[in-house]
Amino acid sequence: MSIVRADRRRAPAFTLLEVMLAVAILGMMAMAIFRFVSTNLTAVRLSTELNETDARYEGLASLLTQQLQELAPGQEALLGEPYKFSGRSRDEMTWICPAGPGLMTRYALGEYYVTLRLRPIEGSDQMELGVVREAEDESNPVPENKAWVSLMRGVQSMEIRYFDPRLNAWVERWTDRSTLPHLVRLTIAQAGASVPWEAVLALRRSPL
Repeated sequence: MSIVRADRRRAPAFTLLEVMLAVAILGMMAMAIFRFVSTNLTAVRLSTELNETDARYEGLASLLTQQLQELAPGQEALLGEPYKFSGRSRDEMTWICPAGPGLMTRYALGEYYVTLRLRPIEGSDQMELGVVREAEDESNPVPENKAWVSLMRGVQSMEIRYFDPRLNAWVERWTDRSTLPHLVRLTIAQAGASVPWEAVLALRRSPL
């Protein structure tokens, strides 16, 4: 009987040190898994936001390119003026948009002056990019005569430059009503972006 009791006392068991070590290892593994999942979720979120931003810019460039390529020279089609407020570029560009498949004028009557510009967001130091659509016919009622169409929010500045083939250079102002620039360069700085977005819009359709 004494021999059996001695064997039972020697039965294997975990010591307190081994239990603490196992808990520490499990804690480290849980922390590693949490960081891995958190990092991947952050990467997915940033990638989604970046794709959405790129889609907005691509849509803006496509919309403006389509509009500018429909302009006809010699009809006061395009005018551009540089402006700057508080050290930020707030350039404006105006063109004539006919009714039909034009910019936000699919069911409108007559022709419209469309101005691409920035306007401040109330209660914020940021601005909103959009177009002011103003009827060429001043006899229209006020609600239909002028309308603001928002295109993008959170913009800090916008710079517009025009390529003049006669000078072979970019100019900041376009006032020649008899002709059109070959290219329009649009540079937009948005809040939170380290590098401004830039696009060069061709006013002439490329041959097929």
